[in-house]
Formats: sequence, structure tokens, C-alpha cells
Amino acid sequence: MLSKAKIKYIKSLQLKKNRLQEKLFIVEGAKSVLEFINSKFTTAIVYGTENFEQQNINILRKKSITFELAEEKELKQAGYLDSNNAAIALVKIPEVREIVVNQNEWVLALDTINDPGNLGTIIRIADWYGVGQIIVSENSVDAYNPKVVSASKGSLARVKIDSVDLSKILASYKGQIIGADMKGEDVHNFVPAKGGILLMGSESHGISPDLQNLLTNKITIPKVGEAESLNVGVATAIICDNLIGRNMPSS
Repeated sequence: MLSKAKIKYIKSLQLKKNRLQEKLFIVEGAKSVLEFINSKFTTAIVYGTENFEQQNINILRKKSITFELAEEKELKQAGYLDSNNAAIALVKIPEVREIVVNQNEWVLALDTINDPGNLGTIIRIADWYGVGQIIVSENSVDAYNPKVVSASKGSLARVKIDSVDLSKILASYKGQIIGADMKGEDVHNFVPAKGGILLMGSESHGISPDLQNLLTNKITIPKVGEAESLNVGVATAIICDNLIGRNMPSS
């Protein structure tokens, strides 16, 4: 069972400075833990109930996962989710890699996204539309924040996400850079290339002025009612459906 010291250590990884120091982040819940075990991420250790171990013994053995028994109350004490009654995994943060943006694929770029729930939702949206790469500005919320991991519902295990100098990446990119802007072209009429970068800004301030100058196209979701703005996750989903979804081959 989990000692007080282990519970304290796991809880400490909720803070970014400790995640960076230990190069580990927390994944909670049976489904999400299994998603990461089966991904390209490296799972350092799993703490779980006897029931979780029995149900997943084959995959734990196949992947050579270090496993330690824990009670439900201990998982709730150690983690962020009160609903977690199965397992917590400590997963290694990937090493910093060279960023390559392919002009024939869609990439999401996020400027100053501070709400972890929004970032987690956008990761999930990217996964839904087959977008395998997200680049976020260095002043955005950490992708390995427990709230982001939770909101992504396992999609973080499949979508590559990197914190970068957006202005540098966008300035060197030769393809289409599409930005969401209230004064842009109607997204329903816009005809995109087969790939490119979709840049979304913060809900309160939009895209930063220095990045506005790097856009090749501006698009908007036309407003019919009186709402002042859309949640950035909702707006991302609508735009992805029009840029990517409508061009998907029918099954």
C-alpha cells in the first residue's frame, strides 16, 4: 500500500517545477492509464487497486510495467481526481525534440492558452480530427498539468505536443498559416490547402499582434446571435470540422 511519503511525492508532481525536475507527470483513471501504457510514452510505474491489476495483468506483464498495489482512498489522496478508483501512472515527460512541421499535414498552433481544461479539450479535438501535432506558445499552460491530462481523456497519449517559440516556427514555415480572427473570411466558404497550420489565440485577447503578421489567411465563424465570443475549444472544433472534417473521404 502507498506510504505517506509516496502519496506526498505523487501529489508533488501536480506542480510544474516538480514535474520538470523529476521529468514525470501523473495520469489518473483506468482508461487513461491504459492509453499511456499502450502508447509510445514510457510508463515509470503504476499504482493501482487489486481489481485493476487482475483485470489488466496481461498487458502489465507484456509491457513489463512496474506495479504497486494501492487502495482507492490512497489513490484519491495522491491524485487530482476524486473519481479515480483504479490506478495512477507516473509517466516520463518526453525529451525535447526538433520540431518539423510538414506542409502536407495539419498542425494546431495555440497562442497563450492558459486554461488547462481548454488545452485538454483541444488535444482531444485534434485527436478526433487526426491532427497528430500541436505546438503551443511558451506562455501557455503546461501540457502535463494534471487538469490538462484529465481533460484530454487519453488523447495526449497520441497527439504530440511541444512548447515552442511560435514566432520562430511560423516565420520559417513556408505553407499556409490560417488564423482565427473576427474579421476573417467565413470559414464555411474558405477553401484550404491539403495541410497547414491552424493558429488559435486566447479567448480574451485573440492572436498576438506579432503572430498576426505571419498569417497567410484569416478566417472566422460567422455570428448569428448576440454572444460576445466562443470558447476557444468550441471554436477550434468548428474550424477543424470545416477545414479538415468536410474534406475527409466518406466511409
